[in-house]
Amino acid sequence: MSEKTICKTICPYDCPSSCGLLAEVQDGKIVRVSNDPDHPVSGKLICSKMRHYERSVHSPERILTPLKRSGPKGSGEFVPCSWDEAIRTITDQWKSLSVEYGPQSILPCVYSGVMSDIQRKCGEAFFNRLGASVLVQTLCSSAKGAGYKSVMGATGCLDPRELKDSDFYLIWGSDLTATRLQTLSELIQQRKQTKKKMILIDTYASPTARYCDDTILIRPGTDGALALALMNVLAEEGLADEEWLRENGEGYEQFREMLPEYTPAWAQEITGIPADTIRNLARQYAAASAPAVILGSGNSRHKNGGMNVRLIVLFIQFTGAWKRPGGGLCGCTPVNGGYVDMTRITRPDFRKTPGRRININQIAAALALEGSEAVKSLYVYGCNPVDSVSNQNGMIRGLLREDLFTVVHERFMTDTALYADIILPAAFSVEQNDIYRCYGYCTLGVAKKLIPAPGECKSNWDTFCLLAKGMGFEESYFAMTEEEMLKDILSHPTAEVRRLSEKQRKCLEDGGSVSMPFADHCDIKTESGKFRFYDESCPVPLAGYVPTEENEYPLHLVAVPDVHSVNSIFHDRADLMQARGDMTVLISPKTAEKYRISDGEPVLVYNDIGEVRFIARMDDMVADDTVIARGIWTMKSAGSSTFAALTHEDLSDIGEATTLNENRVEIKRAVP
Repeated sequence: MSEKTICKTICPYDCPSSCGLLAEVQDGKIVRVSNDPDHPVSGKLICSKMRHYERSVHSPERILTPLKRSGPKGSGEFVPCSWDEAIRTITDQWKSLSVEYGPQSILPCVYSGVMSDIQRKCGEAFFNRLGASVLVQTLCSSAKGAGYKSVMGATGCLDPRELKDSDFYLIWGSDLTATRLQTLSELIQQRKQTKKKMILIDTYASPTARYCDDTILIRPGTDGALALALMNVLAEEGLADEEWLRENGEGYEQFREMLPEYTPAWAQEITGIPADTIRNLARQYAAASAPAVILGSGNSRHKNGGMNVRLIVLFIQFTGAWKRPGGGLCGCTPVNGGYVDMTRITRPDFRKTPGRRININQIAAALALEGSEAVKSLYVYGCNPVDSVSNQNGMIRGLLREDLFTVVHERFMTDTALYADIILPAAFSVEQNDIYRCYGYCTLGVAKKLIPAPGECKSNWDTFCLLAKGMGFEESYFAMTEEEMLKDILSHPTAEVRRLSEKQRKCLEDGGSVSMPFADHCDIKTESGKFRFYDESCPVPLAGYVPTEENEYPLHLVAVPDVHSVNSIFHDRADLMQARGDMTVLISPKTAEKYRISDGEPVLVYNDIGEVRFIARMDDMVADDTVIARGIWTMKSAGSSTFAALTHEDLSDIGEATTLNENRVEIKRAVP
């Protein structure tokens, strides 16, 4: 047995922190994982999921060889095949489809299974060269980003490490325990030392509520109405910074004229929040010198999601907090400029004709297209659309098509992989090289390959190089190794990276993470240099109230994160799944009484597109007439359809984003 070596690496999953890790390596295996004390964000703390990352890496459930389907689609019947046979089968199919139907009959499906740049984005170069359809990747928080950009342009918001300068924290629609663990830890320390106040606004307040001074429950999708009412109070009570708004707010005069109609009494009827609570919140916010709003993404996952965010960002401007250190917004991008020249990875120059755009939230509809528009082949990597994309039943109907050739590059037998014609075994992050841009903090990191991939598992990069060779692509890009691609990125630094010290550049080259400069959130980067109440590029140019849509189903269905999983990842971990327990929905005691549902009772949640069986749990931290589903489950673990079977494929007002929190449902007691 050889000695253990300790190596730096980075968490590859969809989380704002991109935590730095220390991996103990012995005899070609990871034997222990802990936090990297040198990491600028996670030096003191990592989540419980990654403390035993080695259990996933070395899981006996991993797919270790290419597989080809031997039974009906969805049956899970496969037989092993060689990489040569798999690549030949795939490329022969794609060559034939390209001739008969055109290359846009081929659709890639990728999202956040790996958040690093090379492995996540290299497929774009391949599919650009192929001329395939283009996947619009707006599954998560694109409406949030679009709403922020509508007001602030390219202005960077607060990095969480700047929150030390804030004197009041308003957590708006974010469960910090599941999505911003390091931020929560720092806020708790701040409160112990300075008694800074922390208030939570959400449709589901637990478990973050236990760390807050006050909790305000809000009806889903009505956040914009609350923001308007708060601005109304600030303006009517002389608490607004009128000089700041008039000098720096583009379109403020128009907005100010309509503000009187958005009273707290008006908002009470819409949001369910008492008018006095709204007034009190506005006054507390105005009393702070540098209040910070920590914004989650759930309130943007509605048809009015972009407008909700626009109004929240404008509310922050009303007291002039934005112009002070620690005052403003945390939760969008704090980065001012690019850390990686992404065109070197994605190679948009390879595409000779514009690609047909298909939104990831509407894949089920795309798979139902017929004739010349039909999708004839689906290539899935870094994604599990059956469990994590809307309209689960429609998705499965599409995947069951005999004329759809589906390839899945995966580490485990996911619900999507069950419908594949060819499965390719994928590598873990510690088995490949990559560079990571953190999207919640200003950090940049490099992670080197630490151990060999088991069996015949291959990285995305190596797989696309094999596919390119099979297709006959001769560009030198596809002859590079991933090590050479990483070296190419580091040798072509962006302006931000060029400003790093020699020591920091050496840290990246050796495999480590560095802190990048925070954006100056006071430097408003719009065309006019002013934040915008009026944005002519939006469907509704002047920011104002946009209601949620009425629906025949009375209950709001809302998805919230869970500390035991990230998207549909970690279902291989029995320890985490056991700790999570049954697939539950949370409802308020008032809603439970209305439907005569007891705590722990099986229920059916249903609407016009699906029906899902859950265990009901009562929680007084849930807004009335709201059904909360925690985390993403797999059909295998649930034994039935899951949350995704209840979500429509509609898009947000701006940003083309998911509206998974817009869906309405009914609930009833289930027959045992």
